[in-house]
Amino acid sequence: MVEFWAFVLGISILLYILLDGFDLGVGMLFPFAPGEAERRRMLGSISPVWDGNETWLVVSAATLFGAFPAVFSVVLSAFYLPLFLMLAGLILRGVAFEFRYKATTSRPLWDAGFVVGSYVAAFVQGTAVGAIVQGLPIENGLYAGHALSWASPFSLFCGLGLCIGYALMGSCWIAGKSTGPLRDFSFRVLPALMAALLVFLVVVFIWSVQIRLQVLHRWIDRPALLVCPLLGLVAFTGLVLSVRRRNERFLFLCGATIFIAAFTTLAGSFLPYMLPFSMTIWQAASPPSSLSFLFWGAGLFVLPVTLAYTLIVYFVFRGKMTEEGEY
Repeated sequence: MVEFWAFVLGISILLYILLDGFDLGVGMLFPFAPGEAERRRMLGSISPVWDGNETWLVVSAATLFGAFPAVFSVVLSAFYLPLFLMLAGLILRGVAFEFRYKATTSRPLWDAGFVVGSYVAAFVQGTAVGAIVQGLPIENGLYAGHALSWASPFSLFCGLGLCIGYALMGSCWIAGKSTGPLRDFSFRVLPALMAALLVFLVVVFIWSVQIRLQVLHRWIDRPALLVCPLLGLVAFTGLVLSVRRRNERFLFLCGATIFIAAFTTLAGSFLPYMLPFSMTIWQAASPPSSLSFLFWGAGLFVLPVTLAYTLIVYFVFRGKMTEEGEY
């Protein structure tokens, strides 16, 4: 049962990264759009799905709270301030998304809120990942650091990298959903974003070697993990070819595969630890009775319904938008 909930947590986090990642990316690209018509179409491309995408953040947090409370307590203690900023950014972003449709004179204000909320949420998520990879101060299963222990140059650089990655995903999404000037805009910004992502990956790898991250030792112990970076390299090559041919058919798939490869590499490097290298999934798990109780409710009903809803929404709103930004 512990393994089941660890798998559910991993899948829910990955789905959130992939789905909410691209609509946060759209928000980050929003101020660079050629004009108001293109901005409205950018919002139209994510309007049917953006709120449902954030459901997977709730699923991840609920799974962590119910199935792995020890990790939940450490994460909440370590990232109290950044989590507050992330939630504030998501709330600001959601309010701005709805209000700018009705606004006239105050539209620039809501545009700014949409953009700032997108950047803040993405940056905080990347910073948290960087801090976890670098290692949190944990003693006897409790967080032993202070309020800003998460803020290191490495973790902040990872926050910047995730912003680049999300913007790349957002551009791939827009290219697949639009035509005309907005599609041209996506293909114009993609090369710069791809180059920036490649530079980030090279720098973060060299930095990781320099500060001797423990995660890297797992690559020596588990050479099979090298398959994941190779998969990411293949996906990046596909992205390059798609952009050169201006073919959006596989753009989003290639971008998503890069994220899947990175996520799988990290997960494979951590296991069986949930917090490297201090707490395993079995040490962090709730009692078997609690896990079974969760399984018969959330595991058999809530999760399948949430997944089915997500699949149905993306099936219904498949294809490209009209020139008016509608499906």
